[in-house]
Amino acid sequence: MAEHETSGLQTLMDRAHAADIAIHSLSVSVDGDTVVRAGVPPFGPDVPHRMYSVSKSITAIAILLLADEGRLSLEDPITAHFPEFRPVHPWLAATRIDDMLAMTGPHSRTTYIADRGGWLESYFRVPPTRRPGTLFTYDTSASYVLSALVERLSGMTVLDYLRPRLLDPLGAGRGMRFLTGPEGISHGGSGLIAAPDDMLRIAEAVNGTSDVLPASVRELLVERRSDPGTQTWGASLRHGYGRQIWLPADGCWLMFGLGGQLVYGDRSRGVAAVVTADTTLLASGDQRLVDLLLPELGGPVDGPLQLRAPAPRHDPASARTLRGEQVLAGGEDAPDRLRVDLAADGGEIEIGDSVLRVDTEHPTATALPLGDAVVTAGWSGKGVLDVRISAAADDISSVRMRLVATDDGMLTVMSQGAGPEIGAEWTWQGSYRAA
Repeated sequence: MAEHETSGLQTLMDRAHAADIAIHSLSVSVDGDTVVRAGVPPFGPDVPHRMYSVSKSITAIAILLLADEGRLSLEDPITAHFPEFRPVHPWLAATRIDDMLAMTGPHSRTTYIADRGGWLESYFRVPPTRRPGTLFTYDTSASYVLSALVERLSGMTVLDYLRPRLLDPLGAGRGMRFLTGPEGISHGGSGLIAAPDDMLRIAEAVNGTSDVLPASVRELLVERRSDPGTQTWGASLRHGYGRQIWLPADGCWLMFGLGGQLVYGDRSRGVAAVVTADTTLLASGDQRLVDLLLPELGGPVDGPLQLRAPAPRHDPASARTLRGEQVLAGGEDAPDRLRVDLAADGGEIEIGDSVLRVDTEHPTATALPLGDAVVTAGWSGKGVLDVRISAAADDISSVRMRLVATDDGMLTVMSQGAGPEIGAEWTWQGSYRAA
């Protein structure tokens, strides 16, 4: 495949960086042969990464395998498997497993509240808003109930059920795990943590590159079941929906997770791809990434690729030397003190118990309270140091920090944290004087 080039994928990387999207890893295979495999340390194709709603598609595969084994029918009402929650509203009583897979259940939104208990029960107790099988609504609580169903029927966790049927035959899943909900159920709607290498093998199985998944399961997974056209998301995500999987174009499918976690397949061309990313600094960044990625995967996908961390603009002539303890003069939610030791090539920023090492020439891989992270920095204007952090642990998060040193000796700092569960301590601003 030496005749192929990666100009399109390299353009994607460059456009993503320009939009302030951090690509953590990118892997592509054609007919089972890996042709692109790249990552930005400390992330990479072999490093487990939070996949968020990619979890839904994995849960759906488990449900379809149970159906293939005759242990459930997609026509079963969900209450038939959870009789302890009866009686329920008639629209809930009429809700089939297949309605939930198609995201056409009876609820207008996810029924549970993340920091409260009772996620499973909420699906049956929150009053429904419409007849099932009619309207598309992205409902993570439905996926959580489906993962509970897998565990109830199999007597084991979702991943333990999948190991002999999918993961072990693919040589995948050794570092894979699910976060759990308050009942101890695998969070089949958002809790998957998996290495991109393993997700690429699963993508190949969905494509039919291997015969690990029964053909009937593959076909049911990507059969068009509902119309998400009423959603206000990117065009690619309004084209069609299968069973807990997106159908962005004819012949293609997509597992899609918050923050830019993407698993893609084009069955006609044998192309499979996995992206892990951090889009939290860009509004609707994950949807922007989908719209950037899919056209490029429609072209050649072979050859070398330069994957790097996005970095602020850097002009060494704009640098200032800043050293010493700084005391808060005024601000909003700002720490009382910080210490800086900065010059043209970077240095250190000490905030509380955290020491942030920055390098204006090279990305820095480090461990922070946010998790493993990559840090980039640059003197973007006279006395202005911009710092960018992208971190991943059981969550993904970003921090954008700007330090402005003015001629009167003041140091003004703004820190902006972004991510589903990032703490408030990462968002603040204040002006400081030398101690």
